[in-house]
Formats: sequence, structure tokens, C-alpha cells
Amino acid sequence: MDAALLSLDATALLQWLGVGLVAFFAAVLGGLAGYGTGLILPIALAPVIGVANIIPVMAVAMMINNASRVAAFRRDIRWPHVRRMLVLGLPTCLVGAWGYTRLDARWVALLLGLFLLASIPLRRLLQRAQMQLGPRGEIVAGGAFGFIEGGMTGTGVILISMLMAAGVQGVALIATDALISTILSLVKVLLFGGVARLDAALAITGVLVGLCTAPGAFVARALLLRMPQQLHLHIMETVVVLGGLAFLWRAWR
Repeated sequence: MDAALLSLDATALLQWLGVGLVAFFAAVLGGLAGYGTGLILPIALAPVIGVANIIPVMAVAMMINNASRVAAFRRDIRWPHVRRMLVLGLPTCLVGAWGYTRLDARWVALLLGLFLLASIPLRRLLQRAQMQLGPRGEIVAGGAFGFIEGGMTGTGVILISMLMAAGVQGVALIATDALISTILSLVKVLLFGGVARLDAALAITGVLVGLCTAPGAFVARALLLRMPQQLHLHIMETVVVLGGLAFLWRAWR
């Protein structure tokens, strides 16, 4: 019996070490492009914490991850864009997060799988669309993004595209995206805690995963001008496709 328990403990430890490593490297990838961490991390977390707990735990982890990016890129934040994106983004994020709490694990797995698979053509579509957003359009776009972000994770590709359409570029894009994402993650954490979808154990899990991502923002800043963008995109797209298929398998098995 003791040997079996030790074996289980060793397996669990290896699982969490794997999650910590994935969290760090996902944060590096996310810091290079402004998105990606929230797409990759759920793939590693699902076998450890269960599909139904991914969004609340990711809300905590991404709050810390994005806050670390805010610290790393704080001088480059474009505050007017932050304010415009959050005018409607904050209330609609609450609505989206509340909607998530009404779903069971099978629906969560299905939606996560579909979103991961859709994120790749969506990124390319948004890139080709070359949208342009004025101040009013940015407010409306913020409301749409807030709703999606409330009930999902890995939505950074949408926010990045919206900010680019509003004229935010370069390092300022990473910094502004990080602050908006940090604030919306905080809103989600508060709501999930209030409706008992985020207990102390899950919150601690999210904090630990988030702390593993924190150094990644500073590594990403050092690598920002050195790593070929195409290599980063190919790596991330491969992982995301495999993860999306894995979530669909979980939903229908």
C-alpha cells in the first residue's frame, strides 16, 4: 500500500513539474507575440485538474502571467486604448464568465477544443482583414471581446488583432494587451470565487501555475528581437491543433 501511494505521489509530482515547464515556455511564446499562453496551458492542465476547472484556474494563472508582462513592459502601455477597451469589456466579461458557470465538463471540453482549432484560421483571417478601428469602434470591439474572454481562455489573438486595428504596434501592443488581459482576468477570478467555481485549492493551483509563467515575460523581452516570428507561429500552431483535438476527444469519449 505504501509503495502504491509513493508511486502515485511520484506520478503527481512529475505531472506538476511538467505543467510548470509548459507554463514557463508557454509564457515565453506568449510574451513574444502577445498571445499563445492561454492556448497552450489548458492542454497541459486538463489531465491534472480536470476540464471543468480549467477556466477558473486559468483566470488566476493568466492574471499573474499578464501582470508579469505589465511589469516587464509597463513603460509602453497605451492608456487611452486600455480605457476604451474596458468601457464595455468589463461588464460583458462578467456576463461571459457567468455563462461559463452554467456549463458542464463535456460542454467545456467541446468549446475549448473548437476554440483551439478555430484560433489558427481566425488569426490568419484577422491578419488579412486589416481592420481599422476608431475610438467608437474600439469601444464596441472591447465589449465583444470581453464577452468571449469571460467564458474562454486563449483569446489573446482576438485582442491583439483589435488593438492592431486601432493602431497599436510593436512593444506597446504587448504592453497594452497585457494590462487589459490582467484586469479582465481579475474580474473573472472575483466572479468565479463569488459563485463557488474557484475554491482555495484551485486558486492556489492557479497562483502556482501563474508564478511559473512570470519569468517567461522577462525572457520573452530579451528574445523579442532574436527569435524568427515564423518559427514561433509554427510551433504554437502545431501544439494548439493537437490540444484542440485532444479536448474534442475528451468531449465525445
